[in-house]
Amino acid sequence: MQVAKERPNILLITSDQQHWNTIGAFQPELSTPNLDRLVREGTTFTRAYCPNPTCTPTRASIITGQYPSQHGAWTLGTKLLEDRHTVGEDFQAAGYRTSLVGKAHFQPIEGTEAYPSLEGRDYLHDLAFWTNFHGPFYGFEHVELARNHANEWLVGQHYALWMEDKGYANWRDYFAQPTGSMDPHAKFHWPIPEEIHPDAWIAERTNALLEEHKDKDESFFLWASFFDPHPPYLAPAPWDAMYDPGTLTIPTATPGEHDRNPPHFRLTQEDDPDFSAYRESGFGIHGYHSHARHSEEDRRRQVAVYYGMISLMDKYIGRILDRLEELGLSDNTIVVFTTDHGHFFGQHGLQAKGGFHYEDLIKLPFLVRYSGQVPAGRVSPALQSLVDLAPTFLSMAGIPVPPAMTGVDQSAVWQGEAERARDHVVCEFRHEPTTIHQKTYVDDRYKLTVYYNRTEGELFDLQEDPGEIDNKWDDPASQELKKELLLRFLWAELGKEPMPMPRISHA
Repeated sequence: MQVAKERPNILLITSDQQHWNTIGAFQPELSTPNLDRLVREGTTFTRAYCPNPTCTPTRASIITGQYPSQHGAWTLGTKLLEDRHTVGEDFQAAGYRTSLVGKAHFQPIEGTEAYPSLEGRDYLHDLAFWTNFHGPFYGFEHVELARNHANEWLVGQHYALWMEDKGYANWRDYFAQPTGSMDPHAKFHWPIPEEIHPDAWIAERTNALLEEHKDKDESFFLWASFFDPHPPYLAPAPWDAMYDPGTLTIPTATPGEHDRNPPHFRLTQEDDPDFSAYRESGFGIHGYHSHARHSEEDRRRQVAVYYGMISLMDKYIGRILDRLEELGLSDNTIVVFTTDHGHFFGQHGLQAKGGFHYEDLIKLPFLVRYSGQVPAGRVSPALQSLVDLAPTFLSMAGIPVPPAMTGVDQSAVWQGEAERARDHVVCEFRHEPTTIHQKTYVDDRYKLTVYYNRTEGELFDLQEDPGEIDNKWDDPASQELKKELLLRFLWAELGKEPMPMPRISHA
């Protein structure tokens, strides 16, 4: 391995809610030539996981290096409190420029006097505010933000300003009411011109920042945060029709697979399930509804458009990678591509996300490229977690890792100098204060999920049962294994407690 380069730049590229098996290099039904380029030029980690399968908790973990149960943004509709330490602060202290373009979602869409939100409806459409605000924001000195997925009414902020600058005074025509005039029930085809699609905005503004850093000879930590392929399933032509729904492999449930699972799995397969026992805060609970109301035709179209959204995003990721190379920055920039969490599109009879910790939802695509430092063309099964990103980025840049970060430094693993840095990962999902609160322990072979104040759970042997069909939680022959895994899980919880400082004296 070559001697480490001086002050590497960091370029983090993320998608939103992307299934781990949606990279063309490994999935022949899908075309992603630019992600395939990163596969060839870097290392693919096949066992990467999110610390929480929803946006706010995981995104807050990316920038704090802590688990949601530690940084406090424990579910959707909460915020990362402004006093939390973030990795951008460490990079700035070391002389780096820090920027975020695209989706943040560190704060909710509603604010209160006690918990105001810059990402809330009170600010989203105040374009005069966003004209003058570019940060600081959670350790990013420069931000260019938007909040909508596809045509959602949440559209606004810097993205809306950019569309107006492009000459599209009629941009509201392409977004749902009440912000715009587009039918909120429209499916699959999005009539927005591709040149003002959010992907084009993120790529253009990311590249402008890269050019600025090059011109000023600045080291940078830059996060390009894409919104796709998060539903709603909408794409402009020709991407909405790129894939033939009739030729795609569409996952389905295995008959009887939920018979041994906790009750909320079975309820999802009913036409009119009663989830009232799980409702506690009064707000919506993701995934706790019927997943059985999709026609075969709709399911096929959804997957086809979901793939089209990925391929469209891949095109604009390619523009960023191309500009990085044109500027002569590729060799000294660590590029990481991943997503915030996975996605169901029929697996186990489920759609989108919720309290179902299957690999489809908590495992991620995860690619790392750093010329001369990270082995090219390598595929590694070393366990990774998004909570590891902050400490690993800092370590790779030669910046001390704050002791309160509980993620693991993966730098030796990324550089091919160590086989592993962790022997397990933990994924949390606390979506209600008490009624929806679960944690999952995953190691090389097994997965164990426990629920707060409940005796049911899940135990899967990922080696013998990679499809996670046979829940062994109540299997008499698996009780000793369950006891052992419960003990390992307790050790994992003890091991991830933060240590803000070392012990420095006897008393």
